[in-house]
Amino acid sequence: MRRITWVLAMMMSVMLLLAACGQKDASAVVKDLDHKMSKLQSYEGIGTMTLYSGQQPLEYQVEVRYQDPSYYRIQLTNTKKDIKQIVLRNDEGVFVLTPSLKKSFRFQSDWPDNQGQVYLYQTLIHSILQDNSRQFLTEGDSYVFEVAANYQTDALVKQKIWLDKGDYKPQQVQVTDSEARVVVEMKFTQFEFNKKFDKDAFDMQANMTASANIDPTPLQEDADEAVKDEKSKTPSKEEQDSEDNDKKDNDKGSKDTQGEPDAATSTEPTDESTTEPTVGDELAPGQDEEATQEAVTDDLGSSAGPFGIIKPSYDPEGVSLKDEQEVNSDNHAVMLRYTGTYNYTIMESHQKDMEVGVVPGEYIDLGFTAGVLTGETQKTLTWMDEGIKYQIASADLPTEEMVKIAQSMVDQPGK
Repeated sequence: MRRITWVLAMMMSVMLLLAACGQKDASAVVKDLDHKMSKLQSYEGIGTMTLYSGQQPLEYQVEVRYQDPSYYRIQLTNTKKDIKQIVLRNDEGVFVLTPSLKKSFRFQSDWPDNQGQVYLYQTLIHSILQDNSRQFLTEGDSYVFEVAANYQTDALVKQKIWLDKGDYKPQQVQVTDSEARVVVEMKFTQFEFNKKFDKDAFDMQANMTASANIDPTPLQEDADEAVKDEKSKTPSKEEQDSEDNDKKDNDKGSKDTQGEPDAATSTEPTDESTTEPTVGDELAPGQDEEATQEAVTDDLGSSAGPFGIIKPSYDPEGVSLKDEQEVNSDNHAVMLRYTGTYNYTIMESHQKDMEVGVVPGEYIDLGFTAGVLTGETQKTLTWMDEGIKYQIASADLPTEEMVKIAQSMVDQPGK
């Protein structure tokens, strides 16, 4: 009996020892993460990022690609409007692309080395390695770290990071403010280390063309060959019979109308004819000028016409709108001036398709897109959203407040 008890005790001890060996503590996991970062070559991640900074949560599909040493491609897709923007870094600089609108701008920057991004693996792991007061626990199949948030705004204080126990792939991130409210949440649905990419995966022009679904221009010899093939085609019997019947109908119609006045050239009014006013013509008696102008605007297309004034839903405390005015009718530019605790101006305008040259400024992560901050005494934050260029200019408005204002303008209806 004693022997059986002793054997059972030994077996329990061995099992406990094995369990203890399989359970890693924070220092062991941190050591593994440091080693993994030193060997990191490439990865691809896909997931959903949700911003809770505005009145309504904003959800974006995120695709992240990284290739050693410093190539990045981040695609953000607005799930409501299916609008894609791409942040790209390669040897030529940092690009912000909106392929569907054929818009892009480029600036020299060491992004993302100088600031964190919630969807980048390097940002998450570095925040764990650098925070000596990190909190660690296990949760199901995940290691969970709670560390300081290392982003460019003081409003984000803490972040909670879930990593897979097996290979340390990121699963989820929650970034909270000083009141422990979740401001940004990132959930990864796919993540793959050592991903192999095509040679043009980080090429600016290739990304603009592929994401906009633009077919490359056919070669001239191909087009000429297509014309030759079309001319050399022999019509079938059915096509020939149809062509002969159409010819007979046209001849008959010509005979029937011969000698009759043409309604388009006749000087006599007819009941069926109506006069459509064109831009520059005088209005017919009783014609509604407002309705005509509305028709002309519709004809120009929404991309070229007035877009309505987009007002932010957030104003810093002690600030109010002073006035608003249109400053350029060509691109429907409008200006909003605010005064109070801070004084600043918001400019909104349509932009033509173009690639802007290198912009000397600081990359600013707005969450839904990227902006660029320029100037020293008078600072200007510039970004593009849905074909509209926005600018916030001020001599005393903090960058953090600029970001909040910009984020509050997303999905706002034009007024």
